[in-house]
Amino acid sequence: MSRVRVHNFSVSLDGFATGEGQSLDSPFGHAGTRLHEWFFPTRTFQQMLGKQDGSVGVDDAIAGTWDVGIGAEIMGRNKFGPQRGPWENEDWNGWWGANPPFHTPVFVLTHHPRPSVEMEGGTTFHFIDATPQEALRQAREAAGDLDVRIGGGPTTIREFLAADLVDHLHIVVVPIVLGRGERLWDGLEEIEKRFRTEFVTTSSGVTHMTFTRA
Repeated sequence: MSRVRVHNFSVSLDGFATGEGQSLDSPFGHAGTRLHEWFFPTRTFQQMLGKQDGSVGVDDAIAGTWDVGIGAEIMGRNKFGPQRGPWENEDWNGWWGANPPFHTPVFVLTHHPRPSVEMEGGTTFHFIDATPQEALRQAREAAGDLDVRIGGGPTTIREFLAADLVDHLHIVVVPIVLGRGERLWDGLEEIEKRFRTEFVTTSSGVTHMTFTRA
């Protein structure tokens, strides 16, 4: 059976994966870009922008595995966009422009389903109201023999962890304190017992934590 994977998911020292006050202009609220500044110089990120340069150190080596063998993604609605409640604007299709970086079917969890949207580059957004188990069933069907990535945000990843559906979890601990926002680890006491863990700290100052199902 295909694996369920999380990659390049950044949290602060106090466990927040996004800041408070998400908006169209501030996808991560008051955290701004601080959780992801380790990622921006990497070749992996630069290639997402259509560039060929970028750093090739340990951060890039780990970050670059995010799309290897992935056949579908599941994300929460708040990763797709800042709108809440019924969709007021179905013409806006996420923060990534006409050619999102996913290049697979993407299942967006929402209590307000809407018609699927086909983008350039192989990305199609499907908006579904489903439990983690049902969303994973649909994503696996779309992915075939490939793996399914849980893209975030923290609420979605926490729900999949609570349901014991995650096989590989890559967390990047960034040395900042946010103080408020949405935490990743709440309600997941002793989750580490399910996994083998590895840790490496890089010259950028972040610590990569990899949890692999035991």
